[in-house]
Amino acid sequence: MRAVVTVTGKDKKGIIAKVSTFLAERGVNIEDISQTILSEYFAMIMIVEISSAAKELSVLAEECAELGKQIGMTIYMQHEDIFNAMHNI
Repeated sequence: MRAVVTVTGKDKKGIIAKVSTFLAERGVNIEDISQTILSEYFAMIMIVEISSAAKELSVLAEECAELGKQIGMTIYMQHEDIFNAMHNI
């Protein structure tokens, strides 16, 4: 099962390292990643595979949100189908 992770907030050092390490420690594989910096703001979107993850999606999503609070970012994780449905015209 795949999920989409979005990370947004003011740019600072180590965001990609912290998020990717966090996901790897939970058995989540990053399949695709795109990030950009707009002025002083950081935006990243990742497609991740969570089939081998130690926890289910709802728990991973809560933990991602908590990590976001800890590092001063907003992090969302949601099932790929939900993400696609929300962004389909």
